[in-house]
Amino acid sequence: MTTIYIKNMVCNRCIMVVENELQKLGYHPQNIKLGELELEREITDKEKESINNHLQTFGFELIDDKKSRLIEQIKNTIIDLVHHQDNDNKSNLSEVLSHKLHHDYNYLSNLFSEVEGITIEKYFIAQKIEKVKELLVYDELSLSEIALQLNYSSVAYLSNQFKKVTGLTPSHFKQIKEDKRKPLDKL
Repeated sequence: MTTIYIKNMVCNRCIMVVENELQKLGYHPQNIKLGELELEREITDKEKESINNHLQTFGFELIDDKKSRLIEQIKNTIIDLVHHQDNDNKSNLSEVLSHKLHHDYNYLSNLFSEVEGITIEKYFIAQKIEKVKELLVYDELSLSEIALQLNYSSVAYLSNQFKKVTGLTPSHFKQIKEDKRKPLDKL
């Protein structure tokens, strides 16, 4: 088995595209999740280069060095936490990341800030605000329900954070919602 780490593989559609493209190339991906997958056999450096070149046409990139893989794992853990789980988990972010990635949070935080130029917390907030935007656009939940779903302590706190990040109140955003959301890989 070979584990491959892939940059910008941030949603279920990304997983589907990568899986389909690898199958077209004759590989059989196993255990696919955000940012990584396993192939049933070991592959050569030349095969890795070929896969990388092919996936780049779809906006993906193989990650080789440990630090870059760790950064992607941090991002994918946060994306999964915010966008793909029922947020009934009350654990704090530092504990979740430390436990899942088996590193001290200070190390993860310093590495992330050094490489990405923003803190893990700001990245987490950006993801949460994008989720709020998504839920506002769908217009199925009240702001109170959104605050509860995303573990905000109050609607006021969500609204203040939303305005700080977007420059708009949630209600104003709802009125002018066209083209205000960003793709997850652009955050």
